[in-house]
Amino acid sequence: QVQLVESGGGLVQAGDSLILSCRLSGRTFETYDINWFCQAPGKEREFVAGINWTYNSTYYADSVKDRFTVSKDRAGNMVYLRMNRLKPDDAAVYYCAAGAGVSRSGMKYWGKGILVTVSP
Repeated sequence: QVQLVESGGGLVQAGDSLILSCRLSGRTFETYDINWFCQAPGKEREFVAGINWTYNSTYYADSVKDRFTVSKDRAGNMVYLRMNRLKPDDAAVYYCAAGAGVSRSGMKYWGKGILVTVSP
């Protein structure tokens, strides 16, 4: 089992920055991709960004690749999502997930999610 706990969400204004954190614990996650997904009201949960725990490869959705940065702290078992130039469309519940690849179906473990609200 892998446990994931998100933190760092909140209310920001358009154009602001925010850093989400995901704390991982439990069994080894050396082989996993650690991803961020978001789900806005009435929409499907979609991939935002991810990082491979071992190789540090990073992946981004086209909509965020020039604004968001995913990183990890291996020693602290943390994965971060730095979100710059936030837009109202970025408002959603953000989930941290662990699994293979970047598709929702490939994720084995999920955090409970954290709310990000962006005011115009």
